[in-house]
Amino acid sequence: MYPRTERTTATRMRDRMSYDEATAHAVLDEAYHSALSFVVDGEPRVLPTLHVRVGDTLYLHGSTGSRPLLAARGGDGLAICVAVTHIDGLVLARAQFNHSANYRSVVVHGTARLVTDEQEKRDMLTALVDKVAAGRSTDSRPPTRRELAETAVLALPLREVSVRTRVGGVNDEPADLDLPYWAGVVPLRLTAGVPEPDAGVDVPVPAYLRPARSPWLEPVVLRGAHVVLEPLDLSHAEELYAALDDPEVWRYVGSPRPTCANEMAGLIRAALADHERGVRVPWVQRSAATGAVVGTTSYYQPDEGLRTMEIGFTQLGRAWWRTGINTEAKLLLLTRAFEELAAIRVTWQTSTLNERSQRAIERLGATREGTLRSNRRRADGSWRDSALYSMLAAEWPNAQLRLRERLRPTAPVAS
Repeated sequence: MYPRTERTTATRMRDRMSYDEATAHAVLDEAYHSALSFVVDGEPRVLPTLHVRVGDTLYLHGSTGSRPLLAARGGDGLAICVAVTHIDGLVLARAQFNHSANYRSVVVHGTARLVTDEQEKRDMLTALVDKVAAGRSTDSRPPTRRELAETAVLALPLREVSVRTRVGGVNDEPADLDLPYWAGVVPLRLTAGVPEPDAGVDVPVPAYLRPARSPWLEPVVLRGAHVVLEPLDLSHAEELYAALDDPEVWRYVGSPRPTCANEMAGLIRAALADHERGVRVPWVQRSAATGAVVGTTSYYQPDEGLRTMEIGFTQLGRAWWRTGINTEAKLLLLTRAFEELAAIRVTWQTSTLNERSQRAIERLGATREGTLRSNRRRADGSWRDSALYSMLAAEWPNAQLRLRERLRPTAPVAS
């Protein structure tokens, strides 16, 4: 527990206060930024800054030319106050006076020192980078000595620390409870969006930037002799556009054929948004021999509860038709579905007009169950009928043997 001081003792709503170290550390560690306040020439100043906690010290990142860092160069350090707040919800009451917010906040008082030891500064910056993304410090270039010289760090001992929180619902007066107004809590949370690669980036999004999910929603890398499936991301847009730029590839596809790499990027964003919503797990297909991007495929509507999923959104550049890539991609996807995820049923849908796709699905060992009438919309706004196929877990062992036989070097491949 942190000791109470004159500066950390509340004068009102003391029931919301806490001096617990673990609680304070959790609030500080979850936040990426803080408000740093100090006094310069008798005038108050507040600056937003990045911070990281290492043990019992709070480190604050800044520039060597900033006011607080210049002031801290004196031997006595710099008296500062740091505040961190998380807004967890908006509380809407029947009476305007009782509107509020649920929050967690920490206030730290003390005297900060300027970090001059180079190794301490390097350790702090490593900790800060890893806080932004765990593992990032080993996946990026460390600072040069010049960059270190241009970076200033304040170190603040965690000694005078207080935590203030509000949780719960509406605190309306009894006389207001019958008023005909909606009341309740609107939860708020900070969530990461889909990573957007910088221009020229051609490596996949690192695993530490992808949210932790059920294995059913994780596009793990799948490797075969002919094809490698890796998580689809925006860095694939240009290569994928080039591989699929063929009207025959798009003949039966519901979405319009992209006319440039930017439009392909739009389709990728839609796939990634579906992944965020948990309705699609998209992969890009690469040739194992050349490394070239050759197509895309996905799990669709994965349902861990029912242990079912669909394989769909499969497109392969025409240059790689009948090369074994499609067959092996399906082998990899089915192996993961039935053997790693313990699915009991995998389905496919394809246009009833797409005879080539139907024959390819049948060669996998799937059974046609029937026709879904007018269940998918085409790019021109018309509706298509879909042939529905399925494979059950009990049918997988025999299907797997047939697929592996087709992929033998001496066997003819029909993909």
